[in-house]
Amino acid sequence: MTAVFVQFRCTPGKTYEVADAIYAREVVSELYSTSGEYDLIAKIYLPEGQDVGHYLSESLFDIPGIVRTLTTMTFKAF
Repeated sequence: MTAVFVQFRCTPGKTYEVADAIYAREVVSELYSTSGEYDLIAKIYLPEGQDVGHYLSESLFDIPGIVRTLTTMTFKAF
């Protein structure tokens, strides 16, 4: 499995609603609120053979209240 980290910027006042919706999709391993440019960060394990763009778009990116995302791919654990 490949892990990716996705940061979410939310509409002001909607972060908790977005977080609840993300958890309801049951695709994230971990979800945290953060300081800085983004409001949330999620660790997601992609199923083997899945295209990252398609998987994330179909699984998460249609949630109302998400303004912007930043996806960081991982390659090797040390």
